[in-house]
Amino acid sequence: MQEELNILIQAQYPLIYLVTSEEERAEKTIAAIAQMKPQPRRVFIWTVTHGIIEYGQPRHLTQHNTVSPEAAVEWVIRQKEPGIFIFKDLHPFIDSPATTRWLRDAIAGFKGTNKVIILMSPVQHIPIELEKEVVVMDYPLPDLAELNHVLSYQLEQSRTRKTSTETREKLLKAALGLTKDEAEKVYRKAYVKTGRLTEEEVDIVLSEKKQLIRRNGILEYIEEDETIDAVGGLDELKRWLRQRSNAFTERAREYGLPQPKGMLILGVPGCGKSLIAKTTARLWSLPLLRLDMGRVYDGSMVGRSEANLRNALKTAESISPAILFIDELDKAFAGSGGSADSDGGTSSRIFGSFLTWMQEKTSPVFVMATANRVERLPGEFLRKGRFDEIFFVDLPTPEEREEIFKIHLIKRHRDIERFDIEQLAKVADGFSGAEIEQALIAAMYDAFAQDREFSQLDIIAAIKATMPLSRTMTEQVTALRDWARQRARPAASSVAEYQRLEF
Repeated sequence: MQEELNILIQAQYPLIYLVTSEEERAEKTIAAIAQMKPQPRRVFIWTVTHGIIEYGQPRHLTQHNTVSPEAAVEWVIRQKEPGIFIFKDLHPFIDSPATTRWLRDAIAGFKGTNKVIILMSPVQHIPIELEKEVVVMDYPLPDLAELNHVLSYQLEQSRTRKTSTETREKLLKAALGLTKDEAEKVYRKAYVKTGRLTEEEVDIVLSEKKQLIRRNGILEYIEEDETIDAVGGLDELKRWLRQRSNAFTERAREYGLPQPKGMLILGVPGCGKSLIAKTTARLWSLPLLRLDMGRVYDGSMVGRSEANLRNALKTAESISPAILFIDELDKAFAGSGGSADSDGGTSSRIFGSFLTWMQEKTSPVFVMATANRVERLPGEFLRKGRFDEIFFVDLPTPEEREEIFKIHLIKRHRDIERFDIEQLAKVADGFSGAEIEQALIAAMYDAFAQDREFSQLDIIAAIKATMPLSRTMTEQVTALRDWARQRARPAASSVAEYQRLEF
């Protein structure tokens, strides 16, 4: 990062937009670049509260009448000496015609002067007038080497005895994805809480990542208690997932395997698509982050929705390896095709940004998406290479319905020997897993209201009283099955085996 920024400054790029929330760390990097030969430069910093101050000087030594952005840029233009001028949080003022014009005048006047303006802000917002003139850079989060300095300092301050290499590595990896300040605070928190910094304090450090997700507001950190065994059937899908349980390890990289990109699970509503996504996180021992597309869209400011998506994806990458879960993808991007007429093209831009990120991402973020209505999905999602695999989850087979009944009866602490599971599976023909669970719950409520234990007949009566989705929406389910038969991989092992034999 420092090398790239130095090259841009040496190449006399007049305007650089540095996206970061770590002002102090970024300032130190820029100050170090400014002192490099062959031409050291002075560094000045502008804020709306103090105006322009030379880097390293007290705040009261401000340049007169430079609090307003226009006056500050005018002052920069008048300077004869080479310099680096950092403008912090200029984005609320940058749409002002006067501010935009002064910046364009500065760009024109900087040719051959070795002066550069760096706009530093956690929010990327660039007026169309400046798009051709500015270079945008994302200031990266601290790597393991920088975090190692933070940890070493904290260990020295806490007078902790020398830690093992393994313990140090776990503490560092647990903090990967935090800013330098966040890492310092969480290491101090772990020490204050337990009086030491050992392997046992890794969970305290990891808790800070959960706070990071909560502060983001768009991502949701999901903790699932159920294991993948709580999902009835879907043996082919489970086998695929178990094969990749160690896909993000260094051993897999050494073997030559690429990191998995993601998977799309299509299917009938209520057949376990969301549950399989949630339990995969526990199977792979990875954090599960749910991307709420409803929170991404924000009409309060032009470009805000796109910035929300970038920040969410950046957060997911910062705590990777992780699973990014998008439930009901068909609803999230259903209107992207013709959004120019409805929202000024915001949906289309967000859709394009997400597709580009999926295609080009190098961080170990596994995208797990579910969808019910395949006809609403943009074709770009379905092409080969976007996802590692597209699975189709159909209504459960008789054997899978038996397994689902057993799972729910055991979960409710009932002896399955009291029930004829085979008969229940036959009566529940055409029911999804969610409908089977709700029928069982309805039977329990009926018996509970009569102050008795529920029986086989109660469950059968509840099933008979329910109209499953496969009958109320027969055309939709049939169309989905016809589409998936040739284009998706079946999640049930019996269907997959049949297709292999047929081939």
